[in-house]
Amino acid sequence: MGIINWIKGSINPVPRELKYTNSEVQEKFRIFFDDEGYQPNALRRFLAQFWDSFEKPPRYRWYLHKLDANVMFYFFLSFFIKTLDNTNISNAYVSGMQKDLALNGQQRNLFNTVFYIGYILGSIPSQFLINKIRPSVWLPCCEVAWSALVMCIATAQSATTIYILRFFIGICESTTYPATAMLLGSWYRPEELAKRMSVYDLAAALASMCSGFIQAGLYTSMNGLGGIAGWRWLFIVDGIIGLPICLLGFYSIPDFPNTTRVTWLSDLEKDFSVLRMAELGQKSTRKLTLRRFISFFKNWRIYGFNWPYILFNISGTYSYFNLWLQSLHKYSVQQINLIPTAGYGMAIFTCYLSANISDRMGVRWPMLLVAVFFNFFGNLLLAIWDIPFGLKYAAFFFPEIGYPVWALILTWASEAFQDDAELRGMLSAVGNTISYSISAWLPLLAFPTPEAPHYVWGYHLMCALSFLSGIGVLFFVVMEKREKRMMGRVVNKYGLAVDPDDLMDLQMPESVVDLVREEKVAEVEAEKGKGAEVSVRAV
Repeated sequence: MGIINWIKGSINPVPRELKYTNSEVQEKFRIFFDDEGYQPNALRRFLAQFWDSFEKPPRYRWYLHKLDANVMFYFFLSFFIKTLDNTNISNAYVSGMQKDLALNGQQRNLFNTVFYIGYILGSIPSQFLINKIRPSVWLPCCEVAWSALVMCIATAQSATTIYILRFFIGICESTTYPATAMLLGSWYRPEELAKRMSVYDLAAALASMCSGFIQAGLYTSMNGLGGIAGWRWLFIVDGIIGLPICLLGFYSIPDFPNTTRVTWLSDLEKDFSVLRMAELGQKSTRKLTLRRFISFFKNWRIYGFNWPYILFNISGTYSYFNLWLQSLHKYSVQQINLIPTAGYGMAIFTCYLSANISDRMGVRWPMLLVAVFFNFFGNLLLAIWDIPFGLKYAAFFFPEIGYPVWALILTWASEAFQDDAELRGMLSAVGNTISYSISAWLPLLAFPTPEAPHYVWGYHLMCALSFLSGIGVLFFVVMEKREKRMMGRVVNKYGLAVDPDDLMDLQMPESVVDLVREEKVAEVEAEKGKGAEVSVRAV
């Protein structure tokens, strides 16, 4: 019943019909698990401590490697280049933009404000469009427009031009994060997902780290080349890098397991993608209507997720580190850009480490609380401010140890809400919309540029928000357990709550046959007689 229920929700208007006899179902999908006694060698068991696919049987391992090489590689590059551009606004400001364009006062913050406004306006509508247009078409098209707009910043002669460009860049970028979280959650299982989500998120930390090196390099080697300032070259390079990523997206993005048409997966692997996610109890994509969207706000889920997500999102303070460094009047432009990269390096390490531990534990919230604590502690020290110089340095770095929050909470939501694909995509879209609605004005009040680097109440507020985000994580724990109990769900072997009818185990292929038989064999045999083929709609 699990397979049939999962497939019924397909949004694909012309599903591909696959026909297997009972013995063929068992034979064809058994090869992914290799029932002939496969055992990984010592090297593969060691590598599996860092990346789970290494100890899988050969056919299964090849399948996961293809997913990683295509899906993860594209999304990593896409998020990397977008974060690089957003970080470069801050770096460019202290590397010549302020002087060249005669910027003053709050204009640095306003560049982010107009970006957030565009992002706010685009986030939720984009999720409706993804339900109508294949992600493999929509996302790369947005990438093309984004690349062109970024390069146009290099031509700006005033703050007004940058305001306009940043607004439309925000619209183009708004679809990326929610769509990626939804797609990754639709292709990877619990023991795989947090690591992949962390790799996606650490692309942002890597981009932030590289931005300092790139800006320092361009300022040194290209400043004035061709009569173009170094900070302008930064945006030209961003846009040029983005263009080939667009082309890769048309090839690599797989849409969803039940709608995919990519050429890098075989027909059998596409069928296996459907079955292995159905084993989790995950439901397929369905039509997203306005009525369904409104219904999302009638239960606890969207609030339980967005409570910690939003509060952590708006409590970041690391972007103000370089303003403090600049205020010391002891570092060069290159050093101001390079020193903060150490924090991004810490974020990369802790993001992967937390995800790996979380995957092994099979529980997300303990590592989430650890991450939230470091964000809280760093902001607490900065709120005190009058602390030893070395401790203040460390205080700016501590919140970066809390960087894993995004990957872990998105993974947790993908598992807790696997019965609704559209809700999973809408969670971060709504969260980002609200977060950026607040971020569009909050920094102007809490972190006014003229007060830099010692803000009257900014760090105190961020400290309080960090504490409340930890309370939100505990609320999520309580409500998830309550929902499982009230809906009579059972926990499968992956630790996921599913309806009893959705329990299945692909490593025992007879169970697959039995599940298909429950709804299909009777009607097929009535029409065609005993021994007829079992029909499974599985695109």
